[in-house]
Amino acid sequence: MTPASAPQEESPAAARNLATVAVIWILALVASGVAPRDRLTWVMEVAPVLIALPLLAATRTRFPFTTLSYWLIAVHGLILIVGGAYTYAHVPAGFWVQEWLGLERNPYDRLGHFAQGFVPAIVAREILIRTFRLAPGNFLFFITTCICLAVSAFYELIEWWSALALGQGADEFLGTQGDPWDTQWDMFLALVGACVSQLVFSRRHDRQIASMRI
Repeated sequence: MTPASAPQEESPAAARNLATVAVIWILALVASGVAPRDRLTWVMEVAPVLIALPLLAATRTRFPFTTLSYWLIAVHGLILIVGGAYTYAHVPAGFWVQEWLGLERNPYDRLGHFAQGFVPAIVAREILIRTFRLAPGNFLFFITTCICLAVSAFYELIEWWSALALGQGADEFLGTQGDPWDTQWDMFLALVGACVSQLVFSRRHDRQIASMRI
C-alpha cells in the first residue's frame, strides 16, 4: 500500500478547506434552487457538485487535497451553480460582458468550459503526482492536458445524450445559442484552461504537495 493511498489521520487544514467548500456550495445550492430559470436545467448543471461533494467527503482522510485544489474546486462549483440557476445563456454577468465587448452571444458558458480545463488540470495533476509518482515536467503537463480534454469530450457526449433523450427540453442545458461551432469552442477553451492553469499554478502547487509530504 502506497503512502498516498494508505489511511491517514485527517489533516486539520484539509478538514477546514473541505468544510468551507461544503458551506459555500450548500448555501449557493439553496439560493439557486429556490426559483431557477429552468428546474431541469438546474438539476443537470449542478449534478457535478452533488456528486463531487460526497466524494470529497468520503476521501478526505485517505486523499486530502491541497488548499489550492480545494479552492479551485469551490470556484468551479460556484460557476456551475450560477449557470444552473440562470441557465448559461441568461447569466446576467454574461450579458454585461457581452455588452461591454460587443459580442453576439452571452459568453458565460465559455467561462464555464475554460474552468472545465482550468480546475481539473490541478486536480488531475495532484492525483498523478501523489498516486502515480509522476515527476513535474513536460510529460506530466502532457498527460494532465490529455485528461482535461478527455473530461471535456465526455461532457460533450453527455450533452449529446441529453439532447437525444430530452429533445428540445435539453436546449437550455446545451446552451449553444445558435453557434454551430459551440462544441469545438467548448473543447478548445477547456484545452486553453488546462494549459493556463498548469503554467500559472504549477510551482505553487508543487510547494503545497511537498509540504503535505513533510
